[in-house]
Amino acid sequence: MHAIKVTVKGQESVVVAAGTRVSELLPSVNGDGLPVMGAIVNNMVQPLYMPLITEAALEPLTISDALGWNIYRTSLCFLLAKTAHELFPGMECRVRNSVGSGLYCTINWNGDLPREEIKANILKLKQAMLATVRQDLPITAETVSYEAAVKLFRQAGQTDKLNLLAHRNPPIVCLVRCGSFFELNQETLVARTGVLELFELVPHAQGFVLNVPTSDNPRELPELPPFKHLFNVYSEHIEWGKIVGITTVGQLNQAVLEKRADDFIHTIEALHDKKLARIADEIAARQPAPHLVLVAGPSSAGKTTFSKRLITHLRVNGYRPILISTDNYFVGDERNPRDAKGNLDYEHIDSMDLTRLNQDLLRLMAGEPVRMRRFDFKAKTGYDAENTTVLPPNGIVVMEGIHSLNPRLTADVPRAKKFLIYINALTQLGVDSGNRISTTDTRVIRRMVRDHQFRKRPAIDTLRMWPSIARGEKRWIYPYQHLVDAVFNSALDYELAVLKPLASPLLNQIKPWDREYIEARRLSGFLHNFSSLAPDVVPGDSILREYIGGSQLSY
Repeated sequence: MHAIKVTVKGQESVVVAAGTRVSELLPSVNGDGLPVMGAIVNNMVQPLYMPLITEAALEPLTISDALGWNIYRTSLCFLLAKTAHELFPGMECRVRNSVGSGLYCTINWNGDLPREEIKANILKLKQAMLATVRQDLPITAETVSYEAAVKLFRQAGQTDKLNLLAHRNPPIVCLVRCGSFFELNQETLVARTGVLELFELVPHAQGFVLNVPTSDNPRELPELPPFKHLFNVYSEHIEWGKIVGITTVGQLNQAVLEKRADDFIHTIEALHDKKLARIADEIAARQPAPHLVLVAGPSSAGKTTFSKRLITHLRVNGYRPILISTDNYFVGDERNPRDAKGNLDYEHIDSMDLTRLNQDLLRLMAGEPVRMRRFDFKAKTGYDAENTTVLPPNGIVVMEGIHSLNPRLTADVPRAKKFLIYINALTQLGVDSGNRISTTDTRVIRRMVRDHQFRKRPAIDTLRMWPSIARGEKRWIYPYQHLVDAVFNSALDYELAVLKPLASPLLNQIKPWDREYIEARRLSGFLHNFSSLAPDVVPGDSILREYIGGSQLSY
């Protein structure tokens, strides 16, 4: 075979035969003793078993790298799927929503089992997974004909994979294999099961949390964060998915093909409206009556549209609400905190004029006229509004922003006068049983489409700033989500079918020499699973309209 030049980061280039595997050019562990999980190869995340066929630049990845950590967690999901399939045949194992660094998972136990029996089964599952780890079995990639892939999954009873393949027609299908177990090749996996030794299965409800270490502390398992509120909302959404009969992307694609998507969309949107009405009813029933409704959630969770629609439902309950944005209380660049690199940190709570905000809120609630603060984003300075605002009889203030759950933001307002709402997009839909739809992926795609639609911002800029956004959310939002009075799930199980034709061309503009190409390729591959829906199926007051445009609401 011909020779190719390969450069490993930090080393001199070497010439090797084409077909040499990545694993042959990298150490099995890094300098800290952490196993190498995979590698960045020409700006794409690739498994160690990948053969090199062209000139390549390599960078090893361990669990301490964000990309390596994702390989580790995804590989544990593969190991879980393999083990559950062999240990509990015919009982679907589903990877659900994230819990800290871990994942909540369920198994269809074919009936209601006693709690102790469920715990015993989960212990068997963990022990079987650890046995496979000790065997250090290879995980390999294989390409088979379309017909062979269909036959494999039909014989194995993996209908979720068959549902995905039903809406594709490639001549060959890429699979990953460990022993006799096959999966569709969705994301990069480790090359051997032996590196997956640190995990725990923590029983919870009818399932368990697959707990994994964080990239910051890769040698220890973290404590699970409080997740009662989110779990209740997500569990309700799981049951709803079962009722309507669309729980995987393959089933959604079939509904699109059979032109049944309209009914599904109207049902989902009606569910949103029902949840909004319930939250408004909770606010109205609260005693003592709250004067301030605070709405928080991560970027592109749908806070703005949610707040506007909540105001409508509050009016139905006899309130006369006014909407305040925390963005008007930025202190400006001169006073804004900076991060460790010296850059302006707009996510920091001290980027808000907390003193002025609390003064204005207390005066409003006392019935006084207030010249509310405004902010000029071009001049980067605040100013007082020309007209005064007065809270009318039966008035209530609705305020949304990333810090709304943080007690410091409204420290002078008594807790009894506040009603706290957390919003996030927690879809029950899965790509298949072993591959979940990440809340973060949904929000990134929402944000990318909105940034392009309304700000003419290219997708690469959205991806570049997302790590900073994510750090801010981790520091300023998630630690306070357990304090809330209500949770709203803004997920729309059809939305990625609508976003796909809008987002895919944007992702294709990111080229292999851009560092963001890694994420662009991953998201493009993820969206490839969906059949497309035209935007005109989306109702005018839907949360999705906040991102694709055409909303009946004014922003």
